[in-house]
Amino acid sequence: MNKAYPIPATRIVRHQPGAAQQLGADIAILGAGIAGVSAALEAARLGRRVILIDAGAQLGGQSTQSLIGTFCGLYSNGPAPYRVVYGMADAMLRDLRAMDAVAPRRGRNTVILMYQEQALARWMEQALIAAGVTLLLGSSLLAVHRSDARVTGLSLASRHGLLDVTAQGFVDASGDAALAYAAGFACREPESPIMGTLMFSIENFDEAAAMALDRWAMQRRLAEQAAHYGLVRKDGFVFAFPGKGQALVNMTHVQTPLDAAGHALAQIEGRAQADRVLAFLRGEYPLVFGAARVRSYGLLGIRQTRWICGRQQLDVADVRAGTRPADAVLRCSWPIELHDRADDVHWEEFGDDHLHYLPFGAMLPQEAENLVAAGRCVDGDPAALSSVRVMGPCIAMGAAAAQALDLAGAGSVAQIDIAALQARLADNLERCEPA
Repeated sequence: MNKAYPIPATRIVRHQPGAAQQLGADIAILGAGIAGVSAALEAARLGRRVILIDAGAQLGGQSTQSLIGTFCGLYSNGPAPYRVVYGMADAMLRDLRAMDAVAPRRGRNTVILMYQEQALARWMEQALIAAGVTLLLGSSLLAVHRSDARVTGLSLASRHGLLDVTAQGFVDASGDAALAYAAGFACREPESPIMGTLMFSIENFDEAAAMALDRWAMQRRLAEQAAHYGLVRKDGFVFAFPGKGQALVNMTHVQTPLDAAGHALAQIEGRAQADRVLAFLRGEYPLVFGAARVRSYGLLGIRQTRWICGRQQLDVADVRAGTRPADAVLRCSWPIELHDRADDVHWEEFGDDHLHYLPFGAMLPQEAENLVAAGRCVDGDPAALSSVRVMGPCIAMGAAAAQALDLAGAGSVAQIDIAALQARLADNLERCEPA
């Protein structure tokens, strides 16, 4: 005779329209990409209560979900590169090396680090939880509340209900200047589109043969055969992570609109381009990629869509000249990498001793007192911005944003002591640890 199995109990509930969960912090950060995670860890290290918000279901933004696969802008140029970005990068690189999840390669006159996305995502989870950061994932921005020049709160929507977040200071690390834009602060958009890339990973190929391919010869063949395979972009590359049986492919260009329907179509177009790129690899290099297949498609990678109107703007002339402004908060050696054409990329590389700098004013929306931008939505002309929106400088921007808000307290970030801020950021301005 079977025993009666107890049926789980239930209860009846009713939604109360307009009721929102109330959350408070010292610093609230919108965007959990590499800049936002850096800002959160830096603010938590300073003893601040931190809330980190992202519409995605996973931490890391493009660094973990768009299959970028490379840390760019962490090192200087030349035959003996040294690291120019510290803070969060110290523990991150140490732990990824211990997991055999990062590998160096030379390129663009510097050191580029290849990494495994899921290892990075797991590291971010563990680091943020250990730091006591409150995570609000799957939470989309509905509205920004202001009192004159100060942001006072954010209204969010999640599958679990509405949330209201209040804080003393805010970081816009959304990538699209979503917080600044929703608050009504002036923002910039490019009049002609800056192309995004849908990265994808492949497997079941000859890894040794792939790593031995002449990259420039592949680019010439890509340019010659692009029309035959229906390809949009006529440059790009394949890079294999040593010993893992996987490679990432960077050979697509897709416009990245700011409307929801357009973005969905762009994602689908990116996958269609990826399929055509795989056909090119199979057809032109059958001994290497003849049996290759897509392992995973990344989310559409976005380079530049909308950014703040800052109290200062990074200018391409200053990037080329390596001008160090009086309020510099980080240094960078990454080339101008402007994706303003569908068929190729404008690269402008720099010499061995070149460094350029981001002024703190480029992180401050003109009309805001307690909001700092970090990541690819700081202010620069399109060419200048293309040289500082990679992950190394974005990590440094996150640290600068957290330190600035800590110094400002209840005051204005536009009135803090710049010398005091630079003293806190000395590693990212002066330290030179060999690669």
